[in-house]
Amino acid sequence: VNLSFQVVSSLSRKLIAKPLPLTTRTVCIGSKSANRCLSSNAVFRSFQPHNTAPISRDRYRSRAFSIRATTSPARSTSTSNSKSQSNTAIMGEKRKYPERSKDTIVLFDVDGTLTKPRNEVTPDMLECLDKLRQKVYIGMVGGSDLKKQKEQLGDNVLDIFDYTFSENGLVGYEGQTLINETSISEFLGEDKLQELINFILEYFSKIKLPVKRGTFIEFRKGMLNVSPIGRNCSQKERDEYEVYDLEHKIRETMVKALREKFKDYGLEYSIGGQISFDVFPTGWDKTYCLRFLDEFKTVHFFGDKTFKGGNDYEIYESERTIGHSVKTYEDTIRICNELFLSE
Repeated sequence: VNLSFQVVSSLSRKLIAKPLPLTTRTVCIGSKSANRCLSSNAVFRSFQPHNTAPISRDRYRSRAFSIRATTSPARSTSTSNSKSQSNTAIMGEKRKYPERSKDTIVLFDVDGTLTKPRNEVTPDMLECLDKLRQKVYIGMVGGSDLKKQKEQLGDNVLDIFDYTFSENGLVGYEGQTLINETSISEFLGEDKLQELINFILEYFSKIKLPVKRGTFIEFRKGMLNVSPIGRNCSQKERDEYEVYDLEHKIRETMVKALREKFKDYGLEYSIGGQISFDVFPTGWDKTYCLRFLDEFKTVHFFGDKTFKGGNDYEIYESERTIGHSVKTYEDTIRICNELFLSE
């Protein structure tokens, strides 16, 4: 035991005496996690000094669009406080943007526009948004609730955009400030709401799909999100259902049935994403968010479901907006670069 202790002590002294590399530089662009921040090995390596040992991904966290670099002098590994100070320096303060004219705001859908459907945002998309926000105001309007938007865009989503609209704008934020919250249950009343839900569940019991999972109806603040396969499906099942639905028109057929059954309820139905459609009162589509943007002279909107019946259609066609139809988030980056960032 004494011999083992002496060997360990000797090795410890050697490790403590050996200084760490003189500099460590990292760049983190708008990620909610270290894994996303350092997901690109090429970027990660390019900021590693020569002969520096790999830096643990778990040591770093970044805030919205924070771009920070730290240079640390040689220090002993026995100094734990210096690690904490270094992490604080890397995280930095919340990103600040210059004063901008309220002539223009650029609004974005989420799935298929800022991200792949239900996937996390990529560093190049965040970098594009960061550059754009230095020139104009930017906002996000999606059909999902804020919780799901955070899963895709980061827990700091309210810091990424000047305006954040969840559920088509039925829940809206200007910066961190809640500016609107509207309820579908108050609009319909409990009796009508239950009649609608019961019909949907009965309809699902009569159709057969390749697979069915759980959470067929998701009750949100301002709408119902209805999914024939169920929102609990895996990403693989989601992708396969999208192809199946395009061929067999499951959602489209169901929407027609709902329109006929509840034609006096004052409801609209909008197909969005890969596996679901939204049910909401007439006028509560994505154009709803525009009432909070009256001070802007020009409103650009980017979306992928811009066809009639898609959940971007109404705002894309609105006289109040300049619409840009995209197929992927790469299209969004390209058009933003051409329109706003080419100078």
